[in-house]
Amino acid sequence: MVFLFHTFCCLSRLKAVVPNLFSCRDPIFIIQISNGAVPGESVKKDENSRRGNWGNQIEFVLTSVGYAVGLGAFMLPYFIMLVFCGIPLFFLELSFGQFASLGCLGVWKISPMFKGVGYGMMVVSTYIGIYYNVVICIAFYYFFMSMTSLLPWTYCNNPWNTPDCSGVVGSGSQLNGSLANVTSSLVAGVSEAVNRSKRTSPSEEYWKHYVLNISDDIGNFGEVRLPILGCLAISWVVVFLCLIRGVKSSGKVVYFTATFPYVVLTILFIRGITLDGAINGIKYYLTPQWQKVLDAKVWGDAASQIFYSLGCAWGGLITMASYNKFHNNCFRDSIIISITNCATSVYAGFVIFSILGFMAHHLNVPVSEVADHGPGLAFVAYPEALTLLPISPLWSLLFFFMLILLGLGTQFCLLETLVTAVVDEIGTDWIIRNKTVVTLSVAIVGFLLGVPLTTRAGIYWLLLMDNYAASFSLVIISCIMCICVMYVYGHTNYFKDVEMMLGFPPPLFFKVCWRFISPLIISFILIFTVIQYKPITYNDYVYPGWSLGIGFCMALSSVICIPIYAIYKISRSPGATFRERLKYACRAHPKWGPALQEHRIGRYAPMASDDTLEPSVGEIPLAGDLYIL
Repeated sequence: MVFLFHTFCCLSRLKAVVPNLFSCRDPIFIIQISNGAVPGESVKKDENSRRGNWGNQIEFVLTSVGYAVGLGAFMLPYFIMLVFCGIPLFFLELSFGQFASLGCLGVWKISPMFKGVGYGMMVVSTYIGIYYNVVICIAFYYFFMSMTSLLPWTYCNNPWNTPDCSGVVGSGSQLNGSLANVTSSLVAGVSEAVNRSKRTSPSEEYWKHYVLNISDDIGNFGEVRLPILGCLAISWVVVFLCLIRGVKSSGKVVYFTATFPYVVLTILFIRGITLDGAINGIKYYLTPQWQKVLDAKVWGDAASQIFYSLGCAWGGLITMASYNKFHNNCFRDSIIISITNCATSVYAGFVIFSILGFMAHHLNVPVSEVADHGPGLAFVAYPEALTLLPISPLWSLLFFFMLILLGLGTQFCLLETLVTAVVDEIGTDWIIRNKTVVTLSVAIVGFLLGVPLTTRAGIYWLLLMDNYAASFSLVIISCIMCICVMYVYGHTNYFKDVEMMLGFPPPLFFKVCWRFISPLIISFILIFTVIQYKPITYNDYVYPGWSLGIGFCMALSSVICIPIYAIYKISRSPGATFRERLKYACRAHPKWGPALQEHRIGRYAPMASDDTLEPSVGEIPLAGDLYIL
């Protein structure tokens, strides 16, 4: 199966905006009107003036659409997993962040003992942010190298080519393809190339021997690849400049970064379907393989693809939703964004397979022999197919520019997740006024930590991080989040919170999914991940044991935050017995709830004094349905 745009998902942002028609001193009108915005209406000031909001509703939608764009080629399992796991989890995280108007750390006022989940999300986002920008910088490099009359990976007459090189331009030789697997952040966790062969393509040798100049071992770093390092600097500068004013600036950028990829996809689609053999590629794409429907691996792959493509448990969904206005209809947003994600996946499949069908026709081989399912598709197979087109540099420029925009959209959200968590946690007026300094600091640290990935051994480390740093840890984090919200805080309480925010309770389908179906699917993904585990390899290279140990340490570093913080919180909680301490640590913080005073109504209405908000241990039960006696 081919996945191209998996991790190039970028969180779409949707914020309700309406004119300030009534006096801001009238809380009734503020609650009932100022948030029920419609697209296109202007806004005079932010609802949350201290923290800020999206400029308008469209900004949030576009940002989220860019964040959640994945490609799934197994239609039936893909759609089923989308409906029963993807959309419910997406809605859960959007409503969670929007209700509290806090990032992935602050929202755990809902049950302070579980704040380690927020720290785990930060760790995951840090790992992904480090290596993800390296992927973007490689796309930058290919983009710059496409500014020529002849693509450098067209022929085999270059200094870096070997005697095994055999080009497809002007040749009828068969393509069995040795397609290198580059970074499975472009796909849903795929880490091995396929179709290894007697022949090596010019694009593969350009990738391995010129772009990477890859070393023979993960411990043999060699020199830094200066062109890649320069592109990495450009990537971080672009990300910083787009986030220099937080969501105020990135919200404007996404008008271009989230929409232009669709323009490029359409151009490539029109060009692709006019090529000889394109129909064969599309038939291969659409023809179901019913014999595999009962294969557990297919369903596991589909569930993992949905889970990772929508960006659940990264902290980005919670962060972006926290900048929505309180009464924004995030239920509608989750439906729109998830369906857009699915539709884009199908559309992108037509684009990819039309070109691959043409390539298979040109080489007189089956489509299955040219279809790769790794990042090799982005940096080896697809670039090679582009060399067969007239004016190939133009199509290459468009293709890699699209990848850059898709990648930047996701990187915006990853960086904003970390910055927002830091700013919300410190919360002082100085840190809020100087949020740009925090953004710059995070960008500089991210660049420095990414430098080792630009060495000759960088691709080994990039793959190691992608396979271990953000794999099963995301599944564990998401599962614990569901358990905390539904069973510790209590599903009844959370349903009331959503109803207070949206004006209507969550539909029955989502209630059932949040409590039962989605956690079961998440558990299935985790079990599947463990059962199907295989040590990472890169082509013929087998990773040494010590490197796999580092990989497992990266994976555990995010999950271990959860029990460590829970133990810390319980030990610092008042109470004569462990049961009392545990009950206190699980209970929602007095400040949990809507961020603005005008929204704190009903059970969140302020008491006579702050002191009355802090009951003594044993005075009330756990906030939800799970009681500790």
